[in-house]
Amino acid sequence: MWKLMKLEWKKNRIGKYVKKAVILALMLSLFLFAFVYLGIANDPDTGVPDAATGSGTISASVEMFTSMSFLILSSVMLSSFLVSAYKNGTMDLMFSYPIRRQKILASGMLAVWIFNFAALVLTKLAVYGCILWGSFFRKPAFPIDFDMTGPDFYIQLIVKAAVIVTMSFISLFIGLAAKSSKAAIVSSFVLILLTQANIGDYTMAGNAVFSFGLTSVSLVFAFFSIWKAETADLM
Repeated sequence: MWKLMKLEWKKNRIGKYVKKAVILALMLSLFLFAFVYLGIANDPDTGVPDAATGSGTISASVEMFTSMSFLILSSVMLSSFLVSAYKNGTMDLMFSYPIRRQKILASGMLAVWIFNFAALVLTKLAVYGCILWGSFFRKPAFPIDFDMTGPDFYIQLIVKAAVIVTMSFISLFIGLAAKSSKAAIVSSFVLILLTQANIGDYTMAGNAVFSFGLTSVSLVFAFFSIWKAETADLM
């Protein structure tokens, strides 16, 4: 499986995604630093920090923006690695190898999952570290509600990163079913609205039961994306 994942990274030129992830991490760090310390979160009329309901703390904003960014990146990569591979004929060549189709598809999914999980964890650490560093010199617009010295911080960070990246399997299933890369990417935006948006004072962000349920559904969708691969015709 590891060799197949390395082949997927090489075939899809993983280097370009590394560059995108690094740029994304830098942009998020700069934006959230400015959001917390440079007044871009302030209401222009009152000068008071203004944030959506449920986003009045630093960690809520960090989780929202990083989750949105990497859910989209994960869906784009799954679309490129798998959906586009069907459409441009690359998957024909892969399926000609004496390896089960399900294993080939699973390796592509795992290649994307591992990359984005690692990238999201490192990005969150960079953002949180940047914000914590700024607190030694400036007064934050929002209360600092995280503690990077405790193990609970890292456990929650890892779990939340795994949940977000796993959700992208729903986008993959939709893209494969619709035979469209665009459908996979558009569905990631729908997932963002579902998981991060507010309806009045109500939001699903941070809801542990909802996150667990959606993760379970995502794994089911991942299973259905590959279980008939041995008998299904190519796109």
